[in-house]
Amino acid sequence: MVKLTRPISWIKAARKDFLSFPDAAQRDALRALTVAAEGGMAGNCKPLQGLGSGVFEIVLRQRGDAFRVVYVVQIADAVWVVHAFQKKSTSGIKTAKGDIDLVAERLRRLRETLK
Repeated sequence: MVKLTRPISWIKAARKDFLSFPDAAQRDALRALTVAAEGGMAGNCKPLQGLGSGVFEIVLRQRGDAFRVVYVVQIADAVWVVHAFQKKSTSGIKTAKGDIDLVAERLRRLRETLK
């Protein structure tokens, strides 16, 4: 049985933000994205609530800082990375509304572009 690995595609702004992460956080995120591309879900991933099925958040902790990478698996035949950001603890454990809104907008534009 051949295991198909889906390509990992990036929204340009998400890639730019991701490249500002510490190296260790980048490595951990890329491992989790590889697992997603192979059809699984890494232990540091969780569904991102409120945006429909197939939207996941990679939770990264590096030296007291928190980073997140949001990806979607139900658009085209790729794993799409739509947002990467350093989490600021203004809303406790929840992801800030501004980040959720940005993900929703990027998902909408991505779906329109790939129709």
